[in-house]
Amino acid sequence: MRIFIGTCVTNEMYESSLLWFLWYVKQCGGTRTIFSTTYGGQEFKVDGGTNQISDCMANSIGHDRVHLNEPVHYLEQCIDHILLRTINGNEFRSRYIIMAIAPTLQQKIHYQPSLPPMRNQLIQRSPMGSVLKCIVYYRKRFWVDHNMCGSLVIFGDNDIECPITYTLDDSKFDGTYPAIIGFMPADRARKLIELTKEERLRLICKCYAKGFDCDDALDPVHYEEQNWMAEQYSGGCYTMVCAPGFLTRYGPYLRRPIGRIYFAGTETAWDWSGYMNGAIQSGERAAREILADMGRISPSEINLPEPVSMEYPPVIIPSTWIERNGPSARSFLTGVSLSTLASTMFIVYFGWKRWEFNQYWQQYISAYIIDF
Repeated sequence: MRIFIGTCVTNEMYESSLLWFLWYVKQCGGTRTIFSTTYGGQEFKVDGGTNQISDCMANSIGHDRVHLNEPVHYLEQCIDHILLRTINGNEFRSRYIIMAIAPTLQQKIHYQPSLPPMRNQLIQRSPMGSVLKCIVYYRKRFWVDHNMCGSLVIFGDNDIECPITYTLDDSKFDGTYPAIIGFMPADRARKLIELTKEERLRLICKCYAKGFDCDDALDPVHYEEQNWMAEQYSGGCYTMVCAPGFLTRYGPYLRRPIGRIYFAGTETAWDWSGYMNGAIQSGERAAREILADMGRISPSEINLPEPVSMEYPPVIIPSTWIERNGPSARSFLTGVSLSTLASTMFIVYFGWKRWEFNQYWQQYISAYIIDF
C-alpha cells in the first residue's frame, strides 16, 4: 500500500487523507486505469513533446502577449478591473484573471483586499507532493530482448537500496533512444536528494539490474532527472497533498471564484487531477465560468464533459470487484458505527455475565467455608 500511495500521489500514508486518496484514484478511472500502459493513464506520449501545448497557445494569442520570467507579486481587485504587478515592475490591467498555479504558490502573491479567511487558510494547507523523475538511457532496449515491456512495480523496505517504485519504457516510438523512466516518490525522494546525481544513478542502475534480472542495466549511456521540489515556482509534484480533514472542510472553496479571480490548474480538475489532462480541463472550465459571468453562455454550460476523441476513442478498463461492490462512504461509516455499537453491547453483556458468575461463586465458596 505504501508503494501504491507513494507512486500515485507522491506522499507517505501518514501525510494524506484516505478520503482524498480514494477520490484521487476514482477520478482517474480506478486502480487499474491509473497504472495501466494499455488504455490507461500511462499509455501515451505526445509526439514532439508536451511543450507543443504551450507553443500552440502562444501562437494562438500572439507571442508578444506572453510574458515569461515575470512572476506576479501583487494583485489588487478594483471595482471594474484587476491590477497585477510583477517583480519586474510591470503593471497589467484586466477585467478577469485565471490563476492556474498550485494553491500553495498563491501565498507568494500580495492581495488587496486580502483573501477571504477560508481561502487564506486553504492555501496554507495544500503542500505539494515530493518526487523525482529519473530517465536512464541505454545502448539498446535490453528489457525487450528479455521479453519484458519495461514496466516494473518495485517493492522494497530500504529506500536507499530501492529508490525507484515504478518504471516505464521511455524509448521513442520507433525504438530509438532506449530509456527507462522511473519515479522516486515521497520519503525516497526526500532522502535521496541528499546524495549526488552520480550516486543516485548508481543506486537506480543497481535497482534496475535486480528488477530486470539483467546486468545490462548497470551500463547506462546518459542520465537525466527532474527534481520539482527544487523549483521555486513548482514546490513539488505531481499535485497538492490533502491532509485528513482538508477535503471536507476546504474542498468547497478550491474552485470557488473570488470576485474577478477564477481558479484553474490540475489541482482543481474534476477528472485526471494531477495530470496534464486535468490541467487543460480546468482551464476550459475556468474560461467558461468567466464567459457565464459575462453573460455569453448559460451557467449550465460551465461543467461540460470532455469531448470524446474520434481518433483515439477511450476504452473503459473494467473496475476491480472491490471497486464495483465496495460500500459508499455513508454505508461504510454506518457499518463501522453499527459494528462498534454491537461490539460495545457484546462486551458489556458478557462483562455483566462474568460479574454475576464471579458473585455467585464468591457466595458459594463463602457459604461452603462457613458450613465447614
